[in-house]
Amino acid sequence: MKENFSPSYLKLAWASLIFIFLVIIAGSVVRSTGSGMGCPDWPTCFGQVIPPTSESQLPENYKEQYQDYRQKKVLKFAKLLTSIGLVKTSEALLQDETLMIEQDFNPQKTWVEYGNRLVGFIAGNLVLILFIWTAIRYRKKHALLYLTFLNLVLMGFEGWFGSIVVATNLLPWTITLHMLLALIIVGIQIKIIRIIQNSSYAVKINKGFKTLFYITLLLTFIQIVFGAQVRQEVDFMVKDALHRSDWIANMKGDFYFHRSFSWVILVCTVLLFYFNNKWKIGIPTIKFMLAFVLLEFITGILFSYADMPSFTQPFHLLAATCLLGLQYYSLKYFQFKRDSI
Repeated sequence: MKENFSPSYLKLAWASLIFIFLVIIAGSVVRSTGSGMGCPDWPTCFGQVIPPTSESQLPENYKEQYQDYRQKKVLKFAKLLTSIGLVKTSEALLQDETLMIEQDFNPQKTWVEYGNRLVGFIAGNLVLILFIWTAIRYRKKHALLYLTFLNLVLMGFEGWFGSIVVATNLLPWTITLHMLLALIIVGIQIKIIRIIQNSSYAVKINKGFKTLFYITLLLTFIQIVFGAQVRQEVDFMVKDALHRSDWIANMKGDFYFHRSFSWVILVCTVLLFYFNNKWKIGIPTIKFMLAFVLLEFITGILFSYADMPSFTQPFHLLAATCLLGLQYYSLKYFQFKRDSI
């Protein structure tokens, strides 16, 4: 028997997903502008609910204060790494003297980071409200209750881990893990929406088409992981004060694999679009997948041939995450109908 969910409940689930995507975009803007330490403390910003707009609003020794704050955070994280067996990583972290260099106050970077926190605050509260609503009204739907709670926990952990990524001066593996956690949160939220919608579809799915779809989804996930690695390389070049025009020349193998692999994603998506129309399968989201692939392609071309302009980076990440999310959402068309044709 189908559960009749409130339309407002479904709208809240969609609003939560939209703001989760906005958090990902805001995080990308923070990274592309180097604004991660725009607010050196958390949850306040320079000890204030509303951040300052000029250095005159700060105490003269603000650098020493927040240097000590960061040192304590790094030390706690190093102890955590040691406790789980990552001793060498912990030691390297503690020996990195660049972590103790506090940045000069920059109002633009401060407000970029503050905007990121505001979006994250709204997203976190929407996820919290969704869990509370589920616990009160739909607690008998155990899958929904567990998933909404899991996403609430992951949102909190992701926020904390994001501060660690910045505090540790972009420790290599933390950047990729941070991105993977974001993808997991998106996937869970989409699963929540699919459960709430609770719809069946009389879609005839060719086995070959189904296989191609799953392969494309897997390849997209792999592509995003390599994209996170490329972004990591860029972050290190920014730290080394390498000029933007020299980034491509100094890229390693991950970048060239990521760039070439995009052709595979494009071909697979074009084939899905072609067969979806030819065999009249009728999955309406395929055309939007192709649009996101093309957007990702265009921004990727700008990366390679226009010295990676910073304004394209959030759009590139948005296209990739929306593509993966749309692919996962489209699995609902495979759920209620056995293969035929």
